[in-house]
Amino acid sequence: MRAERTCSPSAECRLFYAKIQKYWIFFSIFVIKYINMEIHPIAHFVSPFTSKFGIPKQSGLVEELEGEIVFEPAYRQADALRGLEGFDYLWLIWEFSANRHGAVSPVVRPPLLGGNTRLGVFATRSPFRPNPLGLSCVKIGGIDYATPHGAVIKVLGADLMDGTPIYDIKPYIVYADSHPDARSGFVDEHRIQRLQVEIPDKIAAGFARKELEALRKTLELDPRPHYQNDPERVYGMPFGKRDIRFQVKDGRLVVIENAGPKPGKA
Repeated sequence: MRAERTCSPSAECRLFYAKIQKYWIFFSIFVIKYINMEIHPIAHFVSPFTSKFGIPKQSGLVEELEGEIVFEPAYRQADALRGLEGFDYLWLIWEFSANRHGAVSPVVRPPLLGGNTRLGVFATRSPFRPNPLGLSCVKIGGIDYATPHGAVIKVLGADLMDGTPIYDIKPYIVYADSHPDARSGFVDEHRIQRLQVEIPDKIAAGFARKELEALRKTLELDPRPHYQNDPERVYGMPFGKRDIRFQVKDGRLVVIENAGPKPGKA
């Protein structure tokens, strides 16, 4: 029986391994250059929040918040939405486009824990991630096919800033997406604390009923940074075309001014 050829540590063997290493490097470059997926926005979001300040930390916390999904010109075919009227909720995959910097650490400090406890970025929903992608579940409020921008999906309860790029939408499916008995890590032991909100009648009169309720529930979530607790400080939160000024003391938030234009005025 012929013995198999073995390779001794000779010049021939070293040359063989050098060729393997060369081709492996070439293959790795090919994978990085040609196989990495590129994604492009299919739509952008229209929201009353023109800055990150005040946006709910999760979707669904303020169900009254209204927003719109406006598709990019290449995706404005009504056929792409055929059958969507049979669903109540959507998943949105989007970009944290307002981040000033990318992920710089494998650990983050969740606001729900007071900003003092560090957890792994993949154990949180921090916006500062290796790939700055967000995932939100929103309620479908309706689909308007007769707009200058093609079909527009109206949604409720989103946590996206105005102008946010959206990369994909998928229908929410109860049997696959709902797990009501699942554990939720640190969230199970640290429930969201809501503030008592007071909006004087004079200021409230400048809002439509639904808009006022959305504002109230947004403020209940405490828009302030977790490290700020100055009862004398006046905070400003952009909301639609308005600038809402408020103060917080002893768990009570009081709106003191609506500094933006009145409804119907630019």
